[in-house]
Amino acid sequence: MKLFQLLLPVVFLAAATPVVRADELNDYLTEAAQNNPGLEAAFNNWKAALERVPQVTALPDPRFNYGYFIQEVETRVGPQRQKFGISQVFPWFGKLSLRGDAAMEMAEAEHQRYKQAKLNLFYRVKSAFFEYDYLHRSTEITLQHLILLQNMEEVARTRFQTGEVQQSALLQLQVELGKLDDKLRALEALRVPAAIRLSAALNRPSGEPLPWPQSEEKTLAVFSDDEAQQWLKDSSPELKQVDAMIRKETDAAALARKARYPDIMLGLDYTQTDEALMSTPDSGKDPLMASVSINLPIWFGKLKAGEQEAAYRRAAAEELRVDAGNRLRADLQMALYNFRDAERKMNLYSDTLIPKAQQSLEVTREGFESGSLGFTALIEAQRTLLEFQLAADRAVADREIRLAEIEMLTGREF
Repeated sequence: MKLFQLLLPVVFLAAATPVVRADELNDYLTEAAQNNPGLEAAFNNWKAALERVPQVTALPDPRFNYGYFIQEVETRVGPQRQKFGISQVFPWFGKLSLRGDAAMEMAEAEHQRYKQAKLNLFYRVKSAFFEYDYLHRSTEITLQHLILLQNMEEVARTRFQTGEVQQSALLQLQVELGKLDDKLRALEALRVPAAIRLSAALNRPSGEPLPWPQSEEKTLAVFSDDEAQQWLKDSSPELKQVDAMIRKETDAAALARKARYPDIMLGLDYTQTDEALMSTPDSGKDPLMASVSINLPIWFGKLKAGEQEAAYRRAAAEELRVDAGNRLRADLQMALYNFRDAERKMNLYSDTLIPKAQQSLEVTREGFESGSLGFTALIEAQRTLLEFQLAADRAVADREIRLAEIEMLTGREF
């Protein structure tokens, strides 16, 4: 019985529910940001979109023309032998700037997509990390309770031999011991897939072992629901991405209307002329000719279709903005509820239920030692404490995961 009394405080100590060190988690986040291929792909897409801007704002390539007279054309000043020319197209006023504005907005959309990808990655890392930390703590608590039950089983077997305990109580204790042993084996087997999930976010080889997290303190976060909703409006990369797409489609619609105006082409031609057969003024003089031409946007059906296409794309972007806003507000409201609920449970278990369960187990143990209570009451009290301790750790992990989800939705890091 003394061994049982020594083990009991160990189980009580497991009631404390700390969470992981911030610096340890930050190391994982930094590693993920540096190594995750999905985030790197989003970054490269952003940089590629930026390189599009100088391409669409530049003038079209000038055109060089060369012509050789297979049969020389005899003119008054001499036969023409060959012709050289260069021409440059100048888009109508405002077209290049609109193309640049649209490309810049597209680059901004890719930038916000990259920021959202980073937030999504950090949520993956934090979610996997806190699940891994919860697995560690629940494994330790279950192991401590298993050791306690094993000691109780030895005591019960001794008392059964002396006739102090009925066989039914011993069998019930052994069943409880088997159930707890199975639970511990399941938790231990879960470590490999839980570690692989975290390694995948870090882009580490799946066979590389990950150490258990070291616990210290929880993330400090004090805010109201209204503040979180305002963060969503002001900082959400997903909403900013759609806003950039709306501006891009607005520029595209203006550019489609500009298609009704012609582009201007300026050219300069030089013709090589040989000496005339007969002496004449300006004999052999090479002519130089400047030219101006425009395209004729007369296919009004095509132009109207282009304008309608741009209008539909802009309307689609605006509808996506409304849909994204509604969805994100709903997701944030649910995340806030889960966050508050986890905080409530965490405080309830740590401040009220676990201390009372510890007290109940101590009273039950005293009654068992005095002979007024049997093993059944002791087993039930011990099982209740285990459930409360696991529920408290689950609430801690849920709080941190929901806080990470709020960060992902609002774009604000705590």
